[in-house]
Amino acid sequence: MPELPEVETVRRAMQQHLVGCEIAAVTTSDKRLREPLPRKRLSALKGDRFTAAQRRAKYLLLTLASEKTLLIHLGMSGNLLLRPGGEKHDHVVFELTDGATLVFSDPRRFGLVLVLTAAELQTCPYLTRLGVEPLSTTFDADYLHACCGKSTRPIKNLIMDGNLVVGVGNIYASEALFKAGIRPTAPAGKISKPRLARLVDAIKQILRAAIRQGGTTISDYRGSGSGGLFQQRLAVYGRAGAPCSVCQKPVQSLTLAGRNTFFCTSCQK
Repeated sequence: MPELPEVETVRRAMQQHLVGCEIAAVTTSDKRLREPLPRKRLSALKGDRFTAAQRRAKYLLLTLASEKTLLIHLGMSGNLLLRPGGEKHDHVVFELTDGATLVFSDPRRFGLVLVLTAAELQTCPYLTRLGVEPLSTTFDADYLHACCGKSTRPIKNLIMDGNLVVGVGNIYASEALFKAGIRPTAPAGKISKPRLARLVDAIKQILRAAIRQGGTTISDYRGSGSGGLFQQRLAVYGRAGAPCSVCQKPVQSLTLAGRNTFFCTSCQK
């Protein structure tokens, strides 16, 4: 599934290439995504103009001159691409007046495309219960320490809880915990504040590095063009049995909350 760096990579591309473009026509497939496509609302966007591309957690928010917002979630395999439409898995195609075409493509159809008014955006259930952004100043050692409290939850599960902090997906949680030297199974409430401060810094560093590299290309999400390059820098994720880059002991794996988790028993305590 595309995680925060992949979604941020798409957002930056949309900010660069889409803002200011006017919609000439919209066509949709007859297939359902996570929710049915709002076909009438999408068709009514003809003549509207994109004014900004924002992100909240893993949701893309494309705002329009009419003050409507396209809320898009890429699901497991979705993507926004500037290319001609007409391929098998294209579900929404925006023809732009400058001759370009914006396509929402999603082979597995777990994605989401909604058209929201300004009032609907404020009460949208997909957005109202989201935690803080991990790259914001709000996400710091004090905040994470308060979230942990006396919790016995594994720290990896806690930092992946979108009600507390958004967008720290499975890949980047494993990588950040390795960088911080913290075992993913460690009870959150038992970790000292200085170690949590190191984890906050590690999360921010890993996410920023992944964004610079265009994210990570994974099995369900192939990215755009040649895909994200951060997979070339993964220290533990997907490397079970391979030698740790620091101590050379084999990287271990286990399942936490239904997710594959990778760590080093020597470097992470």
